[in-house]
Amino acid sequence: MSRADVDRAELTDLDRAVVNAFQGGFPAVERPFEPAAAALRERGVDVSAADLLDRVRALDEAGVLTRFGALVNAEEIGGTATLVAMHAPEDRFEEVAELVNAHREVAHNYEREHPHLNMWFVVSVADEDRVDEVLAEIEAETGQETYNLPKQDEFRVEAKFMLDGPIPAGDVDLSHLGPDVEPEDRRTLTPAERDLVLEIQGGLPVTETPYADVAAALGAETDWVVRTIKRFELEGKIRRVGVIPNHYALGYTENGMTVWDVPDDAVEDVGPAVASLDFVTHCYRRPRHEGVWPYNFFAMTHGRSEAESEERIERVREVMAEHWDVGPRTTAEEQGDWDTLFSTRILKKTGIRMDERAEANTE
Repeated sequence: MSRADVDRAELTDLDRAVVNAFQGGFPAVERPFEPAAAALRERGVDVSAADLLDRVRALDEAGVLTRFGALVNAEEIGGTATLVAMHAPEDRFEEVAELVNAHREVAHNYEREHPHLNMWFVVSVADEDRVDEVLAEIEAETGQETYNLPKQDEFRVEAKFMLDGPIPAGDVDLSHLGPDVEPEDRRTLTPAERDLVLEIQGGLPVTETPYADVAAALGAETDWVVRTIKRFELEGKIRRVGVIPNHYALGYTENGMTVWDVPDDAVEDVGPAVASLDFVTHCYRRPRHEGVWPYNFFAMTHGRSEAESEERIERVREVMAEHWDVGPRTTAEEQGDWDTLFSTRILKKTGIRMDERAEANTE
């Protein structure tokens, strides 16, 4: 799929209000659309609970949302994932992509604009030792070296995409509603918690009573489902609950992975500063690979046009420059201190295999 293949959705003001308001902070109560609609009405958006439910369902069915529900943090559920870069020769690109994508452990794969490292994929496994095995298999099959770029520090993971329209700040947060819960000091899952994660990882039912419907599917009590989801938010196992938009359908077609050769002693200052920019959706420290990959800092930006994307990248550079002497951007002729790799094709996007990772971390 290319960026040009995705049609921008035609959205009403109500649609835009829903997308802006509820990319997080959706309430965990038995009938969540009622307080959600009331919160919109308080902000001047006249909608009933039934109409709000209908719009979320319509947006989901139209592909404007990838899903409605909980965004599970796979890292906190179990196992590990890592970003990998490699070179696929132009005359063998499709062959190499097919070989890489055939591995069930490869969750995402993108073609990116770079003169050498033009294929970028994510390997997700239940057992960390399996990463090296998968990469060795890929190297043997393709004849191409892989470059493992595991996350060393995470400064931001907040993939929210705001639209022009009502509630542009997206500041509706109803996560405080419902029962009071306390986090638990354990990393493992119980069998019941594992089953809940697997049931909700693809989204909640878009119904008046989504948590009760999940409980019915599991043979559990609704109160337990609500309390566990709320606790998982506190513990970081769930990043947020709400609408998860398809950013291409919202017009965010410019997906720029900016990479930077930040002095090691400046990373701890640079990370939070760049992460504070609301248009930066992911921000990490990753390892360099001497002679091949000089960059140790990644910041993902998204824009609705090339101009907007370049403006946002320039803003990242300005923030960087407050903390270190940023040199020029890399060109075809000369290695610089930073670069931007735009994605040109989605080669595979199946999502993280949560079942194996959750199972391996179950008591």
